[in-house]
Amino acid sequence: MKLNHLLILTVCVLTILVFYAGFSNASDKGRRYYEESGQMLWDINTDEKIIALTFDDGPHPRYTEQILDLLTKHKVKATFFVIGENAEKQPELVLREYNEGHELANHTYTHTYNQSVNVLEKELKKTNDLIHKITGFYPVLFRPVGGQYDDNMINVAVKNGYKVVIWSWHQDTEDWKSPGVNKIVKKVLNNTKPGDVILFHDGGGNRTQTIKALDKILPELQKQGYKFVTISELMDSKNE
Repeated sequence: MKLNHLLILTVCVLTILVFYAGFSNASDKGRRYYEESGQMLWDINTDEKIIALTFDDGPHPRYTEQILDLLTKHKVKATFFVIGENAEKQPELVLREYNEGHELANHTYTHTYNQSVNVLEKELKKTNDLIHKITGFYPVLFRPVGGQYDDNMINVAVKNGYKVVIWSWHQDTEDWKSPGVNKIVKKVLNNTKPGDVILFHDGGGNRTQTIKALDKILPELQKQGYKFVTISELMDSKNE
């Protein structure tokens, strides 16, 4: 009798495990799948001391200009994930980013969370067309708002020719929270390793701390032998 109960219990447990395993695989393919398929990028594995700075939510009429001045001062290239409606208000800053050798990328038009795939597709096109009108360049990189994604979003992005770019999870500076200059500096310097993608913001709020932190971070990492590259350059290095 006890043996039968044990057998029934074992079968039930195995059934539940198989069900949830199948459900999990169906709903979340996971980072490894997306990276190996070439659809998404978080960072790269490399021994070469290269890293990519990325800036979200700009351009901002005050802070983006200061960040660009700082990047010029330290001879650093970066990737800017542009919000379309901000680009429309500040086309001269978008053009400056492009002319100074930085990479432009798409961060939707309105920076709205939980968009339907139809709205997302329209916003991606609207932002890309706007950037092209300003610079003659069509971005091929897309970063979802807040780094939030699902299969449908990725499918829409890939269908429209984009690579989805997130960031190294250990390199989210959380500068949008204004945690203090020293915290931003320590977060980056204590965690940097080759192939990292570092997340900053040049818009969406007061970025004074970001600018002050960058002025300390950039020369220190350069002293350590790091070279700053755009996301596309980072991907090219991975393929070499």
